[in-house]
Amino acid sequence: MKKVYASAGEALDGVLRDGMTIAAGGFGLCGIPELLIAAIRDAGTRDLTVASNNAGVDDFGLGLLLQSRQIRKMISSYVGENAEFMRQYLSGELELEFNPQGTLAERMRAGGSGIPGFYTKTGVGTVIAEGKEVKSFDGQDYILERAIVADLSIVKAWKADDTGNLVFRKTARNFNPPAAMCGRICVAEVEEIVPRGSLDPDMIHLPGIYVHRIVQGPHEKRIEQRTTRKKEAA
Repeated sequence: MKKVYASAGEALDGVLRDGMTIAAGGFGLCGIPELLIAAIRDAGTRDLTVASNNAGVDDFGLGLLLQSRQIRKMISSYVGENAEFMRQYLSGELELEFNPQGTLAERMRAGGSGIPGFYTKTGVGTVIAEGKEVKSFDGQDYILERAIVADLSIVKAWKADDTGNLVFRKTARNFNPPAAMCGRICVAEVEEIVPRGSLDPDMIHLPGIYVHRIVQGPHEKRIEQRTTRKKEAA
């Protein structure tokens, strides 16, 4: 089965459709599938539901799809750093489903593990619990959270072999493994494709069975918040 494609556009060919649900890896601008996001923008796919920790910034990451009005709903934990996100949400143009961060990660992981739902204490007694089933275990309340199963997962990894085994680099792993797991089709962009058998099996973070398509390309690696201090006088 061929998994390696020449470009992000080719890797998404035949996969995209209006109204689909996409799970996207990344945390802020760290480990985001920027090439695949740009390819979705260029394809013009609309009415998307996107499950992602956040929505990038105004001119990069998922912020590009907000600017082009291709996202109908976000399932997110954090929505700061993006003025367009705030404007669309407050004006009623964008639907938003808030999730505690760990809950979002577990919803994705559960979806990829064949688990339809799970109970958690996180969010009990808050607006997060509204409309959800509450069950008591050992005298404490838990709310039922449903798993996320996406039509498509888009993720970013450091290295891959041609079978789709992925290695993520340090904190860029973040939401990428659970996002990759929960997609019916997973497309990964990577910095380097290495020969089959060259990856140490103990260092593989996501096995290739979860990954259907791979594309290699250059990445910008922006710094979301650059903080510096003034040079001290000699």
